[in-house]
Amino acid sequence: MNEALTPAPIPALDIPAEAPVEASAGAVQAEAAVPAPEATAEAATAAVLAAKEMSPAACAAKLKELFPALFVGGGVKPLKLRVQADIQERAPGVFTKAALSAFLRRHTGSTSYLMAISKARTRFDLDGQPAGDLSDEHRAAAVEELTRRRGLQQERLELEQAQARNRAGLLHDFERTTLTLPNFCALKGVTPEELPGLLEIARQEAAARPPAREAREPRDGRPQHAPRSRERTQERDAGRGGRRGGAQGRPRT
Repeated sequence: MNEALTPAPIPALDIPAEAPVEASAGAVQAEAAVPAPEATAEAATAAVLAAKEMSPAACAAKLKELFPALFVGGGVKPLKLRVQADIQERAPGVFTKAALSAFLRRHTGSTSYLMAISKARTRFDLDGQPAGDLSDEHRAAAVEELTRRRGLQQERLELEQAQARNRAGLLHDFERTTLTLPNFCALKGVTPEELPGLLEIARQEAAARPPAREAREPRDGRPQHAPRSRERTQERDAGRGGRRGGAQGRPRT
């Protein structure tokens, strides 16, 4: 047996005779401090509710279930001001403040909601009924934000297109270069570790690109005839000219 890993024996304690009495008194005090079973159950329930925060997606599904007139069908509706208080009043204990706030931030910040705000004139309550006019200030703010997002989207699209063109050029030059790999990477401003990944993306983009059409298709669906050669055109004109000349030189009777 390894004594270094074996715990040492606990020596016997010399407990005074009054010790059990003191322990009993302490136990009585501890029992007096224990809350009632009802209070314990309520505290446990509150702790569970506080720990179990509802996700925005789950919150959205529950709101659609409870208030379909506002959150289901008919397109996105502008919400009544201070609708969060109405939800808490109509559905007490269902949503925590944090969960409901997170959902409303996501919902009112979505592009579809901003588009609804930019076009609507009225806000709606939980029953889908008109609940106040939509101010010009809020409508203008929605239009401004939509314009900003469209600009960012256009910039991102242009950047992606430029990057795709650069990758295509990188692949084109790599397949034709006579330089060594270090020299090629130094020329293109990429590291040898980055190059294989960029080339693979360029190959995938090239494979996904639709092939260029060699010939233009006719608009009316009729097949196009090959153009006549210059020699055939000259022969035809010469034949017509000979016939006209023969007719003019024929003597009259």
